[in-house]
Amino acid sequence: MEIASAITEQSHADLVEFERRAAEWLHSAVPAAWRESRGALSPHDADLIRREWDRQLWRGGFAGIAFPKAFGGQGLGLAEDVMFHVLAAKAQAPDGFSRVGKTLVAPMIVRSGTQQQKERYIPPLLSGEEVWCQGFSEPDAGSDLASVKTRAVADGDGFRITGRKTWTTFAQHADMIFVLAVTDPDAPRYKNLGMFLVDMRAEGVSVSDIRQISGATHFAETEFDNVYVSAEDRIGQNGDGWRIAMELLGDERGGSEAAARYVEIRSDVDLLMRSCGDRPEMTGILEQLDEQTEVLRWQLAKVIDLEAEGGVSFARAVSVLKVMWSDLWQLVARVGFEAQVPEDREHWRYQFFESKAVSIYSGTNEIQRNVISERVLGLPR
Repeated sequence: MEIASAITEQSHADLVEFERRAAEWLHSAVPAAWRESRGALSPHDADLIRREWDRQLWRGGFAGIAFPKAFGGQGLGLAEDVMFHVLAAKAQAPDGFSRVGKTLVAPMIVRSGTQQQKERYIPPLLSGEEVWCQGFSEPDAGSDLASVKTRAVADGDGFRITGRKTWTTFAQHADMIFVLAVTDPDAPRYKNLGMFLVDMRAEGVSVSDIRQISGATHFAETEFDNVYVSAEDRIGQNGDGWRIAMELLGDERGGSEAAARYVEIRSDVDLLMRSCGDRPEMTGILEQLDEQTEVLRWQLAKVIDLEAEGGVSFARAVSVLKVMWSDLWQLVARVGFEAQVPEDREHWRYQFFESKAVSIYSGTNEIQRNVISERVLGLPR
């Protein structure tokens, strides 16, 4: 299925031109070290390439593809955004550190932020100069996000935030974090929360790495000890936090995030095809993985078709999409791990352990399957 099947002839011509331009740029821009030997890179070198990739996207004119030109974006649509990720997967491009900012923070600020917040935060986010991380989960509040205990207490013209967030993606690299906190402990559940933009260098912010089974430290615990935040860095009003958080989770499971995951999965499937394609015992499973990866791309195209409609159909589609990409990533990683290719051993060991978490974050697959069964299939609770 073509990306964006329901487009006009003129839009199709525009997409063809965008595809040509993007493919040419990716061919010349993707670092050879990443394309040819990323499995052998040290974590430090890999991080440097990923950080620089965000800046390359900006310089090349491919950062913020679907964002308004007024804030440094390209002013295009989800179709172009997903197309670029598909092309990036074919080109073996890296995944930068700006994913949280581009996928979650920028849409949040566009929807709910002030003009001042838009002008201050979106341009450096798109350019790769500022990396963002997410302050949602807590030690006692994971899937039950409404149970967060981090407090934001009014103090003059701002707030004092105290509490602890865990599983903070990219915290070690981040300049900023968005934080869901209780602003009114006496208000009803879901009406007692606010959303804040916090400088990771502010006094009272501390980060402790969480070492994963893969050996990586993508996540951290972030502690806030009476951290001052100006009222100008609150998104929306007190009590708006839950609504904003739910919109963010929809973004996290949606087309752009899934497209980024597709880049990683397609890249790994291609690696398997190159290293194991001549092994007869692998033929069947490699064909299966290739087909499932293309089905994921098809589902991305469906999400694009539904994105313009929005509403319930789009929300249901992204739940399906999240389950698809996380299950497939785990399967690809397991096959690669069990294939025992000597030169790729460390890469597949890392991917195998790293993939164990993907069915938990962005909304656990169990919760997403409940959503699908109740809201798509109409099954009873």
